[in-house]
Amino acid sequence: MPTRAEIPSSSHKPYDNMWTDHLPVCRLSGVGSSTNQLYREDGNRQEHHPCEDRSFHIRIDNDIYLYGVFNGHEGGEAAQFALQRMVFEILFGQLEGKTSDEEIKEVLRQAFLSVEKSYMQSIDDRLAERAKLQMDIPEDLSEYEAYNKYPHVVERLRTLTSELSCGTTAVVALIIKGRLFVANVGECRALLCKADSDGVLRVLELSVDHNLYNEDELLRLQQLGLDIDLIKQENRLGNQENSRCIGNYLVKGGYKEMDELASSVSEPVIAEPQVHGGIPLDESCRFLMLMSDGVYKSLESATRTDQVNKELAQLAVSEFRTQSTLTGVAQAVVDRIGRIHHDVFMCNNLSREIDSPPSGGPKGRRDDMTLVIRNFNFEMPNALPPKSFPKVHIMESESDTATSPVSPSGDSEYHSGSTLRNSGSVGTSTVSVMPYTNDSSTTEESSSDAMFSQPISASPVPILPYVDFSEYYANVERARIAGTLPEGIDF
Repeated sequence: MPTRAEIPSSSHKPYDNMWTDHLPVCRLSGVGSSTNQLYREDGNRQEHHPCEDRSFHIRIDNDIYLYGVFNGHEGGEAAQFALQRMVFEILFGQLEGKTSDEEIKEVLRQAFLSVEKSYMQSIDDRLAERAKLQMDIPEDLSEYEAYNKYPHVVERLRTLTSELSCGTTAVVALIIKGRLFVANVGECRALLCKADSDGVLRVLELSVDHNLYNEDELLRLQQLGLDIDLIKQENRLGNQENSRCIGNYLVKGGYKEMDELASSVSEPVIAEPQVHGGIPLDESCRFLMLMSDGVYKSLESATRTDQVNKELAQLAVSEFRTQSTLTGVAQAVVDRIGRIHHDVFMCNNLSREIDSPPSGGPKGRRDDMTLVIRNFNFEMPNALPPKSFPKVHIMESESDTATSPVSPSGDSEYHSGSTLRNSGSVGTSTVSVMPYTNDSSTTEESSSDAMFSQPISASPVPILPYVDFSEYYANVERARIAGTLPEGIDF
């Protein structure tokens, strides 16, 4: 299969002007991001490709919050599609009447599958065009002969191949009535930082890395009939490293066209997420981190740490003590990782690449990085007024399952994770959490965020149409001018 450098970049819509931009932003969270970088000997940097990461952080009312990070590959189209569709599939009536953990987890699971189905339907026209063009080139021609005889057809096929290989990994976190649920496909990661009774900050990994280092995923692929030794040697499934994602038709509907995947009895790369929850958000919970794999892989490849989750939490703790906003915290963590990666690379001689970490990190360059941080009750001494931390919906007691280790299959338990000792007041009994209340006189309502003064249902938010009818109206206008407008169409 052609590499990114050998084919044109897939087209994708700009990140702005999305209907999700009109949903209320969660003011208890912040986002940091940095585009991918290629390093030069003169110290300058340049993008390897347009940013393919996307994210959202949404507050619906005092009981429902939704966060997501999407790490696109071969373009940002699939990530942007998944972002918009995922919000729709979770928040527009699907949670109504759902109260048990299993019901809510099923909503998240179905949301991922629905987004996958919708995305595949959206590329039907390109699949049809690709099939037609493939028929236009005689099968007995070599690739060189085909290009010389049908250059425009071959170029168009390469463009379509790039667009059809576009996909995205994702991690989504839903907070509903004081319980946390996390769902993911691929290598986007979710970390929950909690303080135990001894004042130690514990880092719990609530996601599962769906890659070729995951023994459960290798077993699943082996049961489909794939040669695991070959896959481990290549460290790829067709044209990607992840064993689960949204989109990328070439490793799904088109997997039979790839020699290394053709023996599979069904699609080897799937969009089924692994879902964890619900985790009670009691006063021991400090903050949540959602990230694209570029965040932790860049830190791993630069520092060679085998405790990357712990290192990420320590970076966040450091920035909580100095920054004045949550976006400042998230952005500062991302910037520090970017600087560490750049400096280590430049000091290791440009004549050789940085070795990738055991989990498979970027070489000789840094990938896109996106980090979403949701604060629960971690004190920010330099926070902009009001300095007291907003209230959160607190459970009366903590469930034992919230700190139990995650099984390799990752269904109902959670990683015991790493620990780091507090310095200062972090994670101690002096950290206070305001109990959840609807009293409008509390600190949160007195803040500059007027959105917190009442549920969204009391103040409707305008949502742009999801479907663009401009072409329809243009055709109707042309028919009216030409006098061919059918009866019964009122324009």
